[in-house]
Amino acid sequence: MTIRSTYWLALGYFTYFFCYGVYLPFWAVWLKGTGLDAEKIGLLLGAGMIARFVGSLLIASRVRDPSQLVMALRLLALLTLLCAAGFWLGQQWLWLLLVMIGFNLFFSPLVPLSDALAATWTRQIALPYGPVRLWGSLAFVISSALTGMLVSAWDSQAVLALLSAGLILMLGGMLLRPAVMPLGDARETPSAGWAEWRAMLRESSVWRFLLCVTLMQGAHAAYYGFSAIWWQQAGYSASVVGYLWSLGVVAEIIVFALSNRLFRRWGARDLLLLSGICALARWCIMAGTTQLPWLIVAQILHCGSFTVCHLAAMRFIAARQGGEVIRLQSVYSALAMGGGIAVMTMVCGVLFVPLQGGIFWVMALLVLPALFLRPRVRPAASGLQQ
Repeated sequence: MTIRSTYWLALGYFTYFFCYGVYLPFWAVWLKGTGLDAEKIGLLLGAGMIARFVGSLLIASRVRDPSQLVMALRLLALLTLLCAAGFWLGQQWLWLLLVMIGFNLFFSPLVPLSDALAATWTRQIALPYGPVRLWGSLAFVISSALTGMLVSAWDSQAVLALLSAGLILMLGGMLLRPAVMPLGDARETPSAGWAEWRAMLRESSVWRFLLCVTLMQGAHAAYYGFSAIWWQQAGYSASVVGYLWSLGVVAEIIVFALSNRLFRRWGARDLLLLSGICALARWCIMAGTTQLPWLIVAQILHCGSFTVCHLAAMRFIAARQGGEVIRLQSVYSALAMGGGIAVMTMVCGVLFVPLQGGIFWVMALLVLPALFLRPRVRPAASGLQQ
């Protein structure tokens, strides 16, 4: 069956983030349901994040020819589903550690490769990135709310059941054929050696950018790993937790939709400043109170702490040339979305029991140096601006 390439990618984003909307807010809840304590949960989540780092950096960067992107996405979707089946086979800590590593190793490269495919189709068929990417955020809203309701009505095992169903749908969607296949560019260098990587990473604007976004995204570790547990301990049901997560992504969708109007003249440096201010306000609120009205405000600020930061990253990356786009996209996904969060998740696992909600003060402190590391280069506008 053949579908329009725009629909194919939108379906890929939808099914991926449907799964992510199950995994990210509620996986700690599922792990807690297996009888693990907070420290072991933190270690498992941190190991998964390290695997995300390795997968995004090594696997995604190995796909150098855009014409191979569709096949790579299909293969990774299959391997992810096979690893997820391992969660049904046993719940011993060591087994869960191995399965978590395998699952995240193959699950994580799907986003940078999907973004690389979007960049390819933007040039090839004028694909509108923003409207297509919105389907991923919408799926996250649906799945996080649905998971919260199912956990409240059933138990934590609903998390694994819904994740497995979403992965099956993701693989099925990717097996469809897009009407226009991505094409490679014969003028591009077929491979990038260490010299190319070193030259790129030695640029002041590049390493400042990577360090800045790694700190700012890493500051989400307590939210991703322990907010659901903390809010449930404060007396909120799993369904309310799901609604709170959904609210954050609704705010994300609105900013994605309006970003071209709101931030048309903003450079990456300015966007990172705005994101940092929103992040400081958000983590301070979450550290100071669990009252529902304030949690609603904190979740609305997700559009600043995460979405604006991601928009800044996409704007910075899209301004690069040729193969640097895929390389920098891989490093960004590996460090900001993997390595930084991995380290901080393990730290949060150790600190959560003694600090409880005070862990969010640590996240606020993590953001502070990022405000002074913002890259000074203001990249030119690009078709991937959202």
